[in-house]
Amino acid sequence: MAKIKPFEGFSEEGIQFLLDLEVNNKKEWFEERKAFFKKELQLPAQSLVAELGERLQAISPEITADTRLSGAGSLMRIYRDVRFSKDKQPYKTNIGMLFWEGPRKKAENPTFGFQFGTFGVGLYAGQWTFPKETLPKYREAVVDDEWGAELEDVIAEVEGAGTYTVEGDKYKRVPSGYDADHPRVELLKYKGLHVSSPKLEYDVLFSAELVDILFEHCQKMAPLQQWLVRLDRWSGVE
Repeated sequence: MAKIKPFEGFSEEGIQFLLDLEVNNKKEWFEERKAFFKKELQLPAQSLVAELGERLQAISPEITADTRLSGAGSLMRIYRDVRFSKDKQPYKTNIGMLFWEGPRKKAENPTFGFQFGTFGVGLYAGQWTFPKETLPKYREAVVDDEWGAELEDVIAEVEGAGTYTVEGDKYKRVPSGYDADHPRVELLKYKGLHVSSPKLEYDVLFSAELVDILFEHCQKMAPLQQWLVRLDRWSGVE
């Protein structure tokens, strides 16, 4: 396996490639430029996974950063799964990566997620959607005096660290069996829970300092991600 090079930043040409891909989302166009994609986007992203992953060990040594390019690692594949989608465009127009902590498939664990592309630049920490076995445990934790109070403290800590936003998709109604007047009723409605970083501009991508920038944000968002990791190990639900 080839040695992974130090991360030096992405090129402006690489970002332009994603913007061009949005309007030329065809196999023929991509295949002609596949070598460029690998050089300007895939390999620098692999370097970023390696370096940021190493830094994230300071938050928890159990966070996984996997540099494989097959899609089984931290770096998401550029190819879209169009089998069950009305949108048959074959390629994603973003580069995405996940750093996860837990025993399940990577996206089902508490994660740090980073992506950039035609939508902009984004970084989050938490769980986008709770696995079916986690959702009831999460709800029991919310109404538990100790765990629920800790979650409120964690949210206050993260939001107090800057312009970080704790959010997630919600059910419209209070889950069956729970008190609609519970003081943490809005937390009970979440289908998943994560925190998003302040808005990041494309300029952050073009320097090796991106590793430092992302790690600093991850440190500030980590209390929520780590609460969710501890929730996975909690035996509060019989």
